[in-house]
Amino acid sequence: MVAPMAVSPLRPLLFLLLAAFACHADGSRSRYGHGHGLGVNYGRVADDIPTPRRSVQLLRAAGAGSVKIYDANAPVLRALSGTGLTVSIMVPNEIIVDLATSYAAADNLLPTCPRPGSSTCSSATSLRARRVSRVKLSTTLAMDALVTGAFPRPPSAAAFRPDIAEAVVRPLLRFIERTNSYYFVDAYPYFAWAGSNGTVWLDYALFGGDGGIRYVDPGTGLTYTNLLDEMLDAVGAAMSKLGHGGVRIAIAETGWPNGGDYDQIGANPLNAASYNRNLAARMATNPGTPARPGARMPVFVFSLYNEDLKPGPSTERHWGIYYPNGTAVYEVDLTGRRPVWTYPLLPVPENDAPYKGPIWCVLAAHAAEKLNETAVGDALTYACGQGNGTCDAIQPGGACFQPNTGAAHASYAFNSYWQQLRKTGATCYFNNLAEQTIKDPSKLAQTQ
Repeated sequence: MVAPMAVSPLRPLLFLLLAAFACHADGSRSRYGHGHGLGVNYGRVADDIPTPRRSVQLLRAAGAGSVKIYDANAPVLRALSGTGLTVSIMVPNEIIVDLATSYAAADNLLPTCPRPGSSTCSSATSLRARRVSRVKLSTTLAMDALVTGAFPRPPSAAAFRPDIAEAVVRPLLRFIERTNSYYFVDAYPYFAWAGSNGTVWLDYALFGGDGGIRYVDPGTGLTYTNLLDEMLDAVGAAMSKLGHGGVRIAIAETGWPNGGDYDQIGANPLNAASYNRNLAARMATNPGTPARPGARMPVFVFSLYNEDLKPGPSTERHWGIYYPNGTAVYEVDLTGRRPVWTYPLLPVPENDAPYKGPIWCVLAAHAAEKLNETAVGDALTYACGQGNGTCDAIQPGGACFQPNTGAAHASYAFNSYWQQLRKTGATCYFNNLAEQTIKDPSKLAQTQ
């Protein structure tokens, strides 16, 4: 019955089949004792990440109490079996129709459960057949489901976009309410803060409201001490306007990037550590939100690893608690029990304010070292085919034809494309062949 929701314009890639509480959870263990720590999104779009078994060890070392995976990968599920971690599984949209129309397809989606209740299995019918219970089905929506998008202020005025409110969201909320499931939301205060043009304090986005930073919703009089609570209550207000204000909310993804491009402010290890540490400490007390005090909600931090093969701006590849080699980007206890003063110091950020100097987009150093002429040639052809006169200067006889190398021409083409089209959403990526620099590439070329 939820299958039609999967083809909505909101989340074209993923559908949350099995949400929280699918396994027998006995809590998480960290050096600070037992506790039901935050969940973690375990993505694998990266080179040479640790094995599933090692990944489970890293999850437990961080104090995770649950994990969300993005497909029904058999080795990953086997590694998770018997760990006590609650497991949630995302299902790609392209197979939703088959799952909705074929019990066999649903039953074959996941490996056979080792024993009833010990692992997550396919559809609701298959689950019942395997005597697996306490499973919730739902789908994930981003904050752009709201009219005001990522920064819905005041929260009480939020509403779902008219193009999806009746056709998509209302039927979804009916299903969730009937099955006592959750409305899963991707809520990233980072994007709201970074796009606020200085109207939101960084400490407020990082749960530093104890310093006296407050926002009062003029519609309700409720006082907010952090940006995430505003976002969650905005979702609740929007649901109330559709007559389903009692539906429970869960956070499918949240977090803060530990690195980014020069034009992406605030993406650094200190801010990422502060966000996730403060989030864990806050959720350990089950505070709810101003509009929903005491409400318990599953929370999944994004993500386990820095996934270096993800496309887009550099922040897309820098959300992890761990680097792809398994070393920690920063220490965190997701049970929220570790005292803040026990964490080691992290470097003071240099990018909490916008970078005001010039930035160029060039062939990445790692791509230049082991030049894949076919891949670079394809990227160069694409860049030159976009914009207006993008590559005229590197044609024979052009002002920048020399040096006549594939690497030099690629850097020129990447930068020309990006400078022309960045305001329309173009990124300096080119299938991981490009990177930003603050060193003038034309001057570097002259010295070579």
